[in-house]
Amino acid sequence: MAGEDTLEIDWFLNKIFPAGTDSAYKTIKLKLCYAPISQKDRAWRKTEDHLKKDKTCQFEVDSTPYKSSNNKFNWTIERDVPTGTFFVRAYILNGDGHEIGYGQNTDDKKVNNLFDIQAISGRHATLDICSVVFSAFAVVSLFGFFYMEKRNAKASK
Repeated sequence: MAGEDTLEIDWFLNKIFPAGTDSAYKTIKLKLCYAPISQKDRAWRKTEDHLKKDKTCQFEVDSTPYKSSNNKFNWTIERDVPTGTFFVRAYILNGDGHEIGYGQNTDDKKVNNLFDIQAISGRHATLDICSVVFSAFAVVSLFGFFYMEKRNAKASK
């Protein structure tokens, strides 16, 4: 649940790459991304091949200097994260701040290792009670106003 649960994120460089591949890596940026099921009929979450236009990953989790090992981060899911199905993507940035690669905790089709987040609704019983009381007061005031106007109109004739 947003605002309560935590997400533990571990990341590492793929071992199939030769040593020194990560020499240009300066910063790692972790983002929470919408899974395809949460993008359906929502153009503002659409996946694009061009990273500048991609709207899949809208929530930044962390941004930290790159280390080649012992990369672990605990993130408390923020209260403004909406209900949906998500995955985590790690962007690697060079010294100029340009994204030069990424990895994610799901497969290419984005169907495995997904997780759901239930948003906080923001509605409380006190809010519902107050809205009912004020609505009733408005209706009673309206009828009271019309009654007083009718009574004053008859009295002045």
